[in-house]
Amino acid sequence: MATDEIYGKLNKIFRDVFDDDEIVLTAETTADDIEDWDSLAQITLITVIEDEFGIRFAASEISSLQNVGEMVEVIAKKQ
Repeated sequence: MATDEIYGKLNKIFRDVFDDDEIVLTAETTADDIEDWDSLAQITLITVIEDEFGIRFAASEISSLQNVGEMVEVIAKKQ
């Protein structure tokens, strides 16, 4: 799956999880950029992303993610 397709799916997921149609993800987007992105939202995001992409993140991968760009890289590798 191409990177732009991954961003497209992630944008939809983030908009749904945070109920905010204004979210536009970039590689540099972090939890600090999205108001309600806390640890509980992180769990929801990971679960929805895993289901949508048919992948599973290792705990070490989740804890090491610094931004959405790194998340996209991990998703692309697991596809």
